Amino acid sequence: MSGAERYVYGFAEGGMEMRDLLGGKGANIAEMARLGPPIRVPAGFIVTTQACIAYLDRGELLPRVEEEIDQALAALEGEAGKRLGDPTDPLLVSVRSGARESMPGMMDTVLNLGLCDETAGGLAARPGAERFAWDSYRRYIQMFGDVVCGIDHDLFERAIRDLKSERGVTLDTELGSEDLRGLVAEFKRIFAEQTGEVLPQEPRVQLLRAVAAVFDSWNGDRAIEYRRLHGIPDDWGTAVTVQQMVFGNRGQSSGSGVAFSRDQITGAPGVSGDFLVDAQGEDVVSGTRDPEDLAEMAGVLPEAYDRLVEITTMLERHFRDMQDVEFTVEEGTLYMLQARSAKRPPHAAVRVAVDMVGEGLLEREEALAKLDASRLDALLHPSFDPEYVVEPVTVGVPASPGVAKGTIVFATEKAVDRAAQGEEVILVRPMTEAADVAGFNAAKGILTSEGGKASHAALVARGMGKPCVCGASALDIDLEKMVMQVNGKVLGEGDLIAIDGSSGVVTTQDVPLVDAEPDEYFEKVLEWSDELRRLGVRANADRPVDAEKARRFGAEGIGLCRTEHMFLGADRLAKMRAMIMAESEADRRAALAALEPLQRADFEGLFAVMAGRPVTIRLLDPPLHEFLPHAEDLVLEIERRLAVSGGEPSVDLERQLHRVRELEEANPMLGTRGCRLGLLFPEIYEVQVRAIVSAAAVMRRREGDAPELEIMIPLVDFAEELRAMRDLVERTAAQVAEELATNPVPFTVGTMIELPRACLIADRLARDAAFFSFGTNDLTQTALGFSRDDAEGRFLTEYLQRRIVDRSPFETIDREGVGELLTTAVERGRRSRPELGLGICGEHGGDPDSIAFFHEAGLDYVSCSPFRVPIARVAAAQAAIATS
Repeated sequence: MSGAERYVYGFAEGGMEMRDLLGGKGANIAEMARLGPPIRVPAGFIVTTQACIAYLDRGELLPRVEEEIDQALAALEGEAGKRLGDPTDPLLVSVRSGARESMPGMMDTVLNLGLCDETAGGLAARPGAERFAWDSYRRYIQMFGDVVCGIDHDLFERAIRDLKSERGVTLDTELGSEDLRGLVAEFKRIFAEQTGEVLPQEPRVQLLRAVAAVFDSWNGDRAIEYRRLHGIPDDWGTAVTVQQMVFGNRGQSSGSGVAFSRDQITGAPGVSGDFLVDAQGEDVVSGTRDPEDLAEMAGVLPEAYDRLVEITTMLERHFRDMQDVEFTVEEGTLYMLQARSAKRPPHAAVRVAVDMVGEGLLEREEALAKLDASRLDALLHPSFDPEYVVEPVTVGVPASPGVAKGTIVFATEKAVDRAAQGEEVILVRPMTEAADVAGFNAAKGILTSEGGKASHAALVARGMGKPCVCGASALDIDLEKMVMQVNGKVLGEGDLIAIDGSSGVVTTQDVPLVDAEPDEYFEKVLEWSDELRRLGVRANADRPVDAEKARRFGAEGIGLCRTEHMFLGADRLAKMRAMIMAESEADRRAALAALEPLQRADFEGLFAVMAGRPVTIRLLDPPLHEFLPHAEDLVLEIERRLAVSGGEPSVDLERQLHRVRELEEANPMLGTRGCRLGLLFPEIYEVQVRAIVSAAAVMRRREGDAPELEIMIPLVDFAEELRAMRDLVERTAAQVAEELATNPVPFTVGTMIELPRACLIADRLARDAAFFSFGTNDLTQTALGFSRDDAEGRFLTEYLQRRIVDRSPFETIDREGVGELLTTAVERGRRSRPELGLGICGEHGGDPDSIAFFHEAGLDYVSCSPFRVPIARVAAAQAAIATS
């Protein structure tokens, strides 16, 4: 039988190179067995991931799989010197899951399989084994009933609690042999009552049913959700490891535990972990007993402890990564049951990487490749004080990292007003939209009851570096009454709330906040990344404070300055609205004249921070109605004033409502925005260009070092649009130079590529554009025909659940669709203009998987929100390492 046709492998036949077939657990156990002394690994075999896939397709085990299991079991019995089902000294086995990538606690396990009435009785008759036998049998019935038959786990736990209460004891270990024998009888009664069948007594039947149940757990709710969160494909399946049991519940010379080759919290050198005397491994991880610190094992079982430290260190060096191992001590003898790469917090992962390079265990490229770049931004945001016990009122989607606390407000206007008075506020909404941006700017954090990581709230919050929790569905928000209810609590405006955008926690406690700063280990990782990456990393920044933050995090320039964000704040918004309400070009120009010095001052601030570095400024992009109040709000206010004034109309509000109605569009995403505004109202773009160029001239005169200025035309569809806007920019810049009697400030003109047609005519656009910057948020919307907000709020969750898409296309780039458009534009643009600058400024610029694609596509740089700059630096290095 060739290897390709096999479904079952003995430990001696496997190794770490067979991970895809044997799963991570099985491959690593086989590798430990291959290493030999001093490592003791109980014998066993692995049913492959291919057997799982076949089972899930058919709904039953293949006959050949059952046949190979029988053959492997016979070999195991020969190696162990015991037989499954032997009435006097039975072989007992564990049946455990093991996918390619570790999914801790997400799938199922059955221990002590092979026990039945006959084998348990025979085992109990052996000298000194009575309590052990009945303890193992009750554990088996509970796990088989739960995992294989779906019996509510708590039914068994309740029976244990009742018995301990009756006996007046606290711990399971305080129950005697007869107590446990009685518990077995009660568990069998529960089993029969819940399933309508007698507990299976034939060990082979038990084994085949347990293997099938572990395969089924691959499609359990928690496993599916874990895969979705961690990007693990559904079609991988899980392997099943069948292994001879060794027993930590054989008295005071036995025990079980979990050990880490370094501190699991800090990453500092030194073995750490948990341990329990007279316990099986499930006791340690299930929480039924409070484990001891691993260091306590040194005093109880010193020889086993010393051997464990030796082996754990050896495994770390062999697998070249921090290890998480499971072990059992049976009557003084140490057995190793599992070894896997340890999950660790971001700060610990960074320290481990740096320390391992310093110890000569890893090269820096290998150490960098092991980091999960997507989790590193947690190192840069404030956090809740770790000493404070936080009691959540609910948990939502962690959408933008960091923590914030403040008083609740439900409306953008309230957020702006209260923040202006010095109050710290949290903006709470069912979902947010473009009109809420001013509220984002004013608030310390954002909380929504709808949406996910790619919702409007999440994207804007990350762009502004604001903590955000989305999709907290337990919140019942009533915007009319300005209250929300959550788990029996009613909260109104002015009540305190705190959110953690890194974990999704929402609490009403006044939690102390702790600032974070990159430590020496993270600084070293970033230094390595900068030396290895090819992609440049810029930041999306609209204000000097954002630019300063971006520079602190290592941004090499600004890849997107959204000029519309410069109109936030009550005073500026009023001036912007005056411009929009103007009924003639002359009136518009007069209103714009009031805005020009404000924008010029903002640009001077940005240029001062980014002196000598590239700054890409996008001219006004959103439709004008987004700066005006909602029509519904105006109608309500007009009605309120009419009631107060006794029927006297408000002319100003009536005019505003009329203008809002004029500007309303069926689909503003595809309406009068971007360069279309510049064509219809050229005076808007002229004033913006004047502010930009004059600010650069001031900086050159004052500092002697102007930025590398790049002016970007948004939402271009036709080459003629770009040509007209480029001419407007160049003409206006020349006028400014003449007025200032100075040499023209050097700049380039480019375009934002965010429409499919622009990708397809990129060769023509490149004739008039010095650079392309891909706006992948809008390109995703226009390519897929998805409105981001509508998709998030209505159908994208269903798409994810049904695996129509594996991840939100607004979270990571859609390679097959949007990615193809991007690569087409890159190829055609560079064919027309070989020196064409290429970057990306959508939120995908901070996503590691997307960054890998942008590296492969040949872009020059990525741009992302300031807090994601360090992630992008590391991810760009990882992309370079992967393709080197």
